[in-house]
This record gives sequence, structure tokens and C-alpha cells, in this order.
Amino acid sequence: MKIASKFTVHANCKILLQDMNIDVETVVAYSKLPADILNREPVMLSPKEYFAWWLAIEKAANGQDVPLLVAEHLSVEVFDAPLFAALCSPDLNTALSRIKHYKPLIGPMKMDLEINDKTTTMGLSCYGYEGAVPAVLVLTEMVFFTKLLRMATRYNAVPKSVTLPALPSNIEAYEAFFGCKLKQGEQLSIAFRAEDAARPFLTANSGMWSYFEGGLNQKLADLTATATTVERVRAVLLESLPVGQSSIELVAQKLTMSKRTLQRKLTDEETNFHSVLQNLRSELAKHYLQKSHISLGEVAFLLGYQESNSFIRAFTTWFGVSPGSYREQLAS
Repeated sequence: MKIASKFTVHANCKILLQDMNIDVETVVAYSKLPADILNREPVMLSPKEYFAWWLAIEKAANGQDVPLLVAEHLSVEVFDAPLFAALCSPDLNTALSRIKHYKPLIGPMKMDLEINDKTTTMGLSCYGYEGAVPAVLVLTEMVFFTKLLRMATRYNAVPKSVTLPALPSNIEAYEAFFGCKLKQGEQLSIAFRAEDAARPFLTANSGMWSYFEGGLNQKLADLTATATTVERVRAVLLESLPVGQSSIELVAQKLTMSKRTLQRKLTDEETNFHSVLQNLRSELAKHYLQKSHISLGEVAFLLGYQESNSFIRAFTTWFGVSPGSYREQLAS
């Protein structure tokens, strides 16, 4: 998976904010970003700034449901290139596959996609940020994919399921939009019936897709060229840790370089593989422990430890408290 450390907020977001009757200057002020941020080209935000931007939009909306406002006012003119390219797809399955491929150009979210003969299920998780993903962004993502399908097919498709880490207070309004009950669960996901995911897009345009594809692929390739070695190592580890693989040999192989070259590149960035691995594990440990239903054994497994005791010792070294005590502190 390619990752980026900076993400573009396009100037056309001002159109959407204006249509939603949300003052752009107020959003900028609440986000604590530079006052001229939207006058720069391009606008590049770190993961922390990206999430702060969404929280600022929610605050500036004065109690209105931003995701539902997005559903009401979303139009092609506010799409950026990756999303417009998705709209040119022949169907939702293809659109989601393209968005997954180009997601690093859009925001600090990792996208998982499972397509079978019954459903198409899309899941999202964030990277580069220790805090919880803002609920406003979580809901907006789910609303967007539903709206994309309906816009492109001109058919009122109803998701088979929508699963959220936390249910919204105005749940009735969201269930009315989606047309299905919302479920609470650890994994942020949305599932569509196979027949809806394969329903032809009336907006399909292979010529337009060909026009976008080259530029998008170049931007994606540039991520690897500009990403630091630490960022690239973390990206590999994010995928390999849950399957119990965390060796430097594996990471070097994934990055198509020798172990020695990887060590040298990390030294040039004033770190080493062990430090990168432990820093990532400590960040993920705190994230997983916030999920009260995940056992310590499961957390240890997700972090690539063979035994729970190894994880407990490591966590205590990092934070001066056992993972069990840390979880109790969160609950108190």
C-alpha cells in the first residue's frame, strides 16, 4: 500500500461549503490552519491537519448534520480528479477498485475491498494519526459512497449494511438516507448487494477515464519517490504485523532493496528499523486498547507478537504501566 504524508484539499471544496451554507473563513479559523490556506495551490495537509479540517467543518456547521448536507449538495463540480475518474467507471465495483488504488491521493485512509457473488463490502481505517477518526468524516465517507452509486446509476440503491464505530445521535435521519438500519461495530464498513454494485453507471466514460489515468498514476508513483524510508517501512508493517510478520528481511524484500540498503537509508533519517517498529507498535497498541472488546491476546496478535507476555512487557516499557491498567484508566 502506498501512503502519503500530505494530502490535497482542492479549492473546489469552497463550492461545497458555500452550497451547504457553511462559512469558509469560519472553518479555516476553527481548524487553526493559516488564514490564507485555501489561497495556496495546492493546499497540502498532514493527517492531523486533515482531521482537524473536518472537525472544523463540523463545528462551523452549528449543529447541522454535515454528512447529510454533503448528500444534499454533492455534485460533479466539486469532485477532484480521482473521484471524477471513479464516476467514469462502468459500475460501482470498478469505481471502488479505482478509489482504493488512488485513495492515498485523497486522504489518510486505508481502504479494504471485498467483492463476491453476494455483496461488495468496503472498509476504511486511518493511518498517520493516533486519535479517533472524526465521526463527521466517518459518516461522510459512508454517505459519499452511497450517493456516488445513486448519482451514477440514477437508481435509489440501498446498502445491505452500514457499520460505524459509534452511532450518530440523529440516527433516524441517517437511516432514512441510507434506507437500512445502522449497526455499531469496530470496523467502519458499508456493504452493497452484488446486483447494485454491478449495476451499470450511466456516467461511464472510458475516454474520460483514459484521460485521467495517466496523470493519476504519475501522482501515485510520485508518492513513492517523495515518501521517506520511515513512511515506506511503516506502510509495509501496517499490512504485515496483523499476519505475524515484522522482520527487517521481509520489509526490505517488500521495498525491493537489500537489508543493508534499508538499514543505511534509515540511518540517513537518524533512526533504525527497531525504533520504527516499536514506535508503530506503541501507536497501534494504544489505538487497539481503546477498543474495549479486543482482548490483550488479540492485541498482541495484531501487533505481531507470538505471546501475550511479550506484548505486556513491551507495553509496560513504553508507557510505564501495563496494558490492563492502561485500559482501566481509559474506562475511569
